[in-house]
Amino acid sequence: MELSTAAALLVFVGLNLLAALSGAYFRPGAWYRTLVKPAWQPPDRLFGPVWAGLYLANAVAGWLVWQRAGLGTAMLVYLVSLALNAGWSAIFFGLRRIDGALVWIVLLWLSILAQILLFWPVSKLAAVLLLPYLAWVTFAAALNAVLWRLNPSPVGGR
Repeated sequence: MELSTAAALLVFVGLNLLAALSGAYFRPGAWYRTLVKPAWQPPDRLFGPVWAGLYLANAVAGWLVWQRAGLGTAMLVYLVSLALNAGWSAIFFGLRRIDGALVWIVLLWLSILAQILLFWPVSKLAAVLLLPYLAWVTFAAALNAVLWRLNPSPVGGR
């Protein structure tokens, strides 16, 4: 791998790390522990490793498409998707707006689907790398919806 190619991959990893920092900054905390949760919610310790793998796959997918197609619509959607990803933690954990986070995660889901559709003609591998991300966000959206139903307070906090 050439130095410039490796550097570009590091840029994509860095972009995903920036998005992940939102989740590191806006932590669940005491408020989240008081929420009524469904029995099928995974343990909190699972979320970090899952997201680490998803961010890494997203970085590689973006890098693969950038290598073949450069900047363009696919990369714009990629960046929008990262911004939407980062925003969810701020809305859910920071603002404690379960309802707003549900709307936001639907937008995130749509952006990931758009990424997959735009990546497919450029790199099928890149598109396939995003399928677990879409599946996890589908699961997360369902969990977000159930949390909203179980904890209907419209403005954050209890």
